[in-house]
Parts: sequence; C-alpha cells; structure tokens
Amino acid sequence: MRIAMSGRSGCGNTTAGRIVAERLGIVHVNYTFRNLAKDKGVSFNELRNMAQENDEIDKELDRRQLELAIAQSCVLSSRLAIWMLPVADLKIFLNIPLDERTRRIAQREGGDLQTKIAETQQRDALDQQRYYRIYGIDMNRFDGADIIINSGRLNAEQVADIIISAIPRDYFA
Repeated sequence: MRIAMSGRSGCGNTTAGRIVAERLGIVHVNYTFRNLAKDKGVSFNELRNMAQENDEIDKELDRRQLELAIAQSCVLSSRLAIWMLPVADLKIFLNIPLDERTRRIAQREGGDLQTKIAETQQRDALDQQRYYRIYGIDMNRFDGADIIINSGRLNAEQVADIIISAIPRDYFA
C-alpha cells in the first residue's frame, strides 16, 4: 500500500501522514526542503533561494523522496506526492484556506500573523512557478487526487480517520 498525500504548507499533511502511517504500520516518507537544507548545511531560506535559480535542487529532493517511497509500503507526504508517485494506491490532497494555513504556520514557527500571511503567499507563488517550470505541475489543479479533504476545520486525527476509511477493505484482510 502506497498513499500519496499533498497539500500546501500548513495544511497538516506531515502530521496526518505520520498518523496514517503509524496506524497502518507502514513507513512515513517526508523528506522535505528542511531536511535537504540540513543535509547540505544551509538554512531553509538559503536552499529555497538556491532552488529558484537551480532546478536540480527540486529534482534531487524529489528523487530522494521517490527512492524511499517506491521501495516500500508507505505514506509519502510532500507537496508534489500525488503527481510524483504514479504507483500510489490512494492519492489525497489536503486543501485549506490561506488564513488557517498561516495561523498554523505562525503557531508552529512563531512570528507575526500578518508577516506570515505575506511570506506564505510569496512562498506559494514561488513554489507554483517553480513546479510548473520544472514539471508542468499546476498546484491549483488537484484533479488527479482520489480524495480532496478540506483540513481547515479538522485536526490531524480526523484527517487520518477520513483517509483510513477510504482504503479498500481488502487491504486489511
């Protein structure tokens, strides 16, 4: 079983993905820009800026994720998972209004909410441009998802419940 989960920053993708993986007893793959930045010895913002100029940064990150995801049953949580993991048995997109995403991001990272709104909008725009340039992926079109969940009013446990309820019963047999 491979589950691909995507969504923009602050949607709860990582937390819900971890819960689903734990409940199913499979691996949670969530190798992110933050992980890659740490591996490269640079800050998250430095790596993000480098990625604007060098498509190989995104390609390296995506290669690492796919290598981990293809090798085993897993939940892959990443912005592009539903597009990048064609062998996924279930593709989930978590959609959430900007104000709730930025509230969650500010809670997680600290900082002023208005500043976080501006930063998140800028990040979304840059990500959208980059993903479209590199892969032809439009993050505003998630029609390839099997399920779209508005996670704005749900906690991670509730999102995980919905995802697990969508898994075919024969998986549990």
